[in-house]
Formats: sequence, structure tokens, C-alpha cells
Amino acid sequence: MLTTDLKTMTEGVRQQVPAETFATMEAATAKLAATNLEAQTLQVGQIMPDFELPDATGTLVYSAELRAQGPLLISFYRGHWCPYCNLELQALQAHLADITDLGATLVAISPQTPDQSLTTQEKHELKFPVLSDRGNGVAQQFGLVFTLDASLLPIYEAFGVDLETHNGDRSFELPVPATYLVAQDGTVLNAFVTVDYRDRLAPETALAWLQQAQS
Repeated sequence: MLTTDLKTMTEGVRQQVPAETFATMEAATAKLAATNLEAQTLQVGQIMPDFELPDATGTLVYSAELRAQGPLLISFYRGHWCPYCNLELQALQAHLADITDLGATLVAISPQTPDQSLTTQEKHELKFPVLSDRGNGVAQQFGLVFTLDASLLPIYEAFGVDLETHNGDRSFELPVPATYLVAQDGTVLNAFVTVDYRDRLAPETALAWLQQAQS
């Protein structure tokens, strides 16, 4: 299960990186949590701002058209450089048939360029749209964007994470992990938002959301 895989990965990171590095990463997460960002994000009952974003091939995808087909499940992730994001995307792919059987459309959104999104899609053989939100314009409308703490920049560099290449800018802005279920009329039915990059919504919970929406 995704939750177990995430915990296993965190424990692996704890064992592999220097204690000082892990402490810096923990402190940055705590600092972000203190901003109370989650309370400022798009909430259940509010109307989702519609968007148009390119998929991994550069084709524009319109949220209004997706909503017209049924409920829309949206996953915001940081990028394919993030191992936690990769676990989440793989778990969503494993449950894609269940999601579509319940009448929903799944999309994933990150600030990566379309080329980087294509790498994500091909690497994990994803059969759902992976959209490119360059500049985090859509994520901003959802209230999900933060600037990476300066203490993390040398750590990311040491890890080989080049955000300028991945995202096509030097803003060092990222979305916090989030999953939204949106009704056909644009109303947010359910929302999961966390400032802890190691925490993700279990696909089983998303399926429970969809089942509840049908009842």
C-alpha cells in the first residue's frame, strides 16, 4: 500500500543521509507547517478555478471539458525528481481502472515543463494525463504554492535535483502535495492538502470519495 511504501522510503532516507541533512529537511518542513498554508488553500464547497494546461505532448487539456464527462480527480505533485511523488503516481496508475469505473477522470499536475512531464509519463507508464503548470499559475489559484526554503537548496543540489531545468525557471516555487475531487459543476467535494512532502492521499481514500459522491 502507498502509506506503507511512503513510510519505508522515509526510513530509508533517514538511514542514508547525514543526520544534519535530515534535521535540516525536517526543520524546513516544520517551518512551512508554521505558515498555516493549508488553511489558505481551496476548500471543500468552493468552486474550482477552471484551467487549461498542456499535457506531456503539448496538447492543451481543458478542465471544463474533463468535468463535463464526470467527477474530476486532481493530484498536484512536485515533479518526477521527487521519489515520494513517483510512489504516488505509481499507486494512482495501479488504481486507474477503479477510478474510471466510478466515472471519474484523473489528472496529475506539476510545475515541470512538458518535456519533463513526458519523462514522468513514459518512465512510469502512466495512462492518465500529466499536465504541465509552468510557473505554478494553477497551483497558485488553489493556494498550494510555496518557495523552497534556502536551507534546502544545497541539499537538493547534492541530490542532483536541478529545479531550474525541471521547471524552466529559477523561482524555486513548488506546490505542496494535494488531491482534489471536483464535481461536474466545479464544486470541490473533497480535498487533501499537506505541507509534508512525505504524506500523500491513499488511492483507496480517493475511491471512497468517489463512492460517496455516487451515493
